Amino acid sequence: MRTPYCVADYLLDRLTDCGVDHLFGVPGDYNLQFLDHVIDSPDIGWVGCANELNAAYAADGYARCKGFAALLTTFGVGELSAINGVAGSFAEHVPVLHIVGAPGSASQKKGELLHHTLGDGEFRHFYHMSESITVAQALLTEQNACYEIDRVLIAMLRERRPGYLMLPADVAKKPATPPVNALIDERYESDGFRLEAFRQAAEQRLAMSERTALLADFLVLRYGLQKQLQQWVCETPIAHATMLMGKGIFDERKPGFYGTYSGSASSAAVSEAIEGADTVICVGTRFTDTLTAGFTHTLTQQQTIEVQPHASRVGDTWFTGIPMTQAIEVLHRLCREQSDGRNLPKRPLPSTAMHHGSLTQDSFWKTLQTFIRPGDIILADQGTSAFGAIDLCLPNEVNFIVQPIWGSIGYTLAAAFGAQTACPDRRVIAITGDGAAQLTIQELGSMLRDNQHPLILVLNNEGYTVERAIHGPEQRYNDIALWDWTKIPQALSLDCQAECWRVSETVQLAEVLEKVAHSERLSLIEVMLPKHDIPPLLGAITRALEARNNA
Repeated sequence: MRTPYCVADYLLDRLTDCGVDHLFGVPGDYNLQFLDHVIDSPDIGWVGCANELNAAYAADGYARCKGFAALLTTFGVGELSAINGVAGSFAEHVPVLHIVGAPGSASQKKGELLHHTLGDGEFRHFYHMSESITVAQALLTEQNACYEIDRVLIAMLRERRPGYLMLPADVAKKPATPPVNALIDERYESDGFRLEAFRQAAEQRLAMSERTALLADFLVLRYGLQKQLQQWVCETPIAHATMLMGKGIFDERKPGFYGTYSGSASSAAVSEAIEGADTVICVGTRFTDTLTAGFTHTLTQQQTIEVQPHASRVGDTWFTGIPMTQAIEVLHRLCREQSDGRNLPKRPLPSTAMHHGSLTQDSFWKTLQTFIRPGDIILADQGTSAFGAIDLCLPNEVNFIVQPIWGSIGYTLAAAFGAQTACPDRRVIAITGDGAAQLTIQELGSMLRDNQHPLILVLNNEGYTVERAIHGPEQRYNDIALWDWTKIPQALSLDCQAECWRVSETVQLAEVLEKVAHSERLSLIEVMLPKHDIPPLLGAITRALEARNNA
């Protein structure tokens, strides 16, 4: 018999409003009664993970594809296991709601010495730990639950960052009234005076610019504005590029796209297109150390117009309270009026020359390039995977998922599980290192349990290659235990349908990629690469990091 409508049902209905149809997590005694409502929900499916950290990564990957995600852990031990993943979501503006099943309200009020606590009768320690990595938090009670759920979710939608709900076991069962209105992102309009002031300043700046360029980054993706930028570059001839996290915004095969900007590590064509422009319109950019090869970018404040989610800048003047979509609309219109496309720098064709014989970083990425097709979801782990992928030329409608700001190795495998859960009909390609994969390989079992069929490429270069490049190339602290990766899937599933290969030659990789192009099984390819071979961008970054660490 169905129980009366309660707080648990209200929370699930609001998650549905946010576009969530799966909940990731690990069961624990404080969240089991809430989980009963999840299991009974017609709209949200339960996705159990191998551990809470993996669940947080999976929720992050899901949110990057669907726009929003939810994560369920138990109090103390569970939420602290997940906190690293939630911190990564915060750093990279990914809205993941962390729901923590907590001890009952009466026990908390009495200060009982319960399991999963610090044994001091205080129940807010972990709540306070989460304050720095979530945009909004709430301790739910019978009286405030519905209001607080809405408040946290609205803040998450506005800022595209995680939220935290502490849900005592008894509160989940308390009666509630179903929501009347759908919970939507309250998009605000800027006042006409501010918008006009911004328009005039931008118009003046662009009127003095013989050559204008557009540089886009990941916040465009977080706010779902890539279609708006695609229309801009389609209608207006303008040199454009992305930073690493922004790959996938544009169809990178079309004229006008010059590549990925990364400071001094950029190709000559990208440097000329971006740094050589009189005015660079920076939309949703974040200039971090790894994305700029140690802050080697040379774009000046006077040279740039900057568009951020809730404010825009022309030169050294900020115009606050302007939504990103409105600022883009203004700049698109101004560029369309002023640009004729005659000053576009020459765009060289990318090299497709293949190197036969043993695989190297260069031949691996050039071979993989031939495999990528529109609509793919590509995830690349921190290190050689992410920074090697920078030179991939992505076709239309590709989701490219990396985590270079937070940079937690092992992220990609679990995030791929979340991405495939979000988009079961799309092809998922996960590229990870052997060191990174050892941290989260358990989630292969979840993929096989759910009959997912991603392609997983494990780049085996015998250890922590990034760390070797930064410092201690022959030091044993950069070594790892050497695994036979082709046997792992069989160990993680009783009815394993995975296909596995080990390749060391370029021709072998090409042949296997052709075999798995339309595979209905999970495919794992162990790619043998030289121990000290690193992509050019990673070389520039590691040199910059080593210099800064030694300063």
